[in-house]
Amino acid sequence: MRRLLLALPFALLPLAVAQAHEDHDHDHDHAHGTLPAHEHGVARLNVGLDGNTLELALESPAMNLVGFEHMPGSDADKAKVEAVRKQLEQPLKLFGLASAAGCKEDQQELESPLFGDEPSAKDDDGDDDHDHDHAHEHQHSEIHAHYQLTCAAPAKLTQIDLSPLYKAYPQTQKINVQLVGPNGQKGFESTPAKAVVAF
Repeated sequence: MRRLLLALPFALLPLAVAQAHEDHDHDHDHAHGTLPAHEHGVARLNVGLDGNTLELALESPAMNLVGFEHMPGSDADKAKVEAVRKQLEQPLKLFGLASAAGCKEDQQELESPLFGDEPSAKDDDGDDDHDHDHAHEHQHSEIHAHYQLTCAAPAKLTQIDLSPLYKAYPQTQKINVQLVGPNGQKGFESTPAKAVVAF
C-alpha cells in the first residue's frame, strides 16, 4: 500500500518517544532501536491528514486485542483471532470520525504473525536483522493495521474519537497518538477517559 504521510513525518517521532522512555526502560530501548518497549495495555496510533486523504496506522500488542500473543492453536483461539481480524477490517466502526467529513475507506492492510503473516524485515524496530530476535518476536506478537481513507469534506474532520476502539478492546488502557494534520504535528496520550483526539 502507498503510504503518503506516515513514512516521513513519523520517521523522527520514535526518536522523541524513545528519549522520553529512555530513563524508564534504558536497556530495552537500546537493544531494540528507537521504538519504546512492547508494553501490554499500550498501543500506538499514527494519524495523518493531507488534503482529502486520512491515514491511520495502529500498532498494538496482540494481548490488547485478542487476549493472548501465542500462535492460535485451539479452535477458540483461532475464532478469537478471526473475530478481531473482522473487527479491524471495519475502521469506520473503530475510529469515530465526523460523519459530515464524509470519510470512506480506500485501502487497508492488516499484519500480524497471528494472521499467518511473516514479520517484515522492518516490522518492529526498523532493523533489518531480526534473526537474533525471532524468539522475542513470537512471545510478543503485535498486530498492525494501516488504513487509507478519502474524506469528501476534510475541514469537518476536527477530531477522532477512540472510544469505539477502547470499547472493542478493553485490555487497551492507553494509546500513544502521533498526529500530522493541517495544524502541524502533535503527540497525545489517549486513555478511555480521554478518548477524543483533536487535530
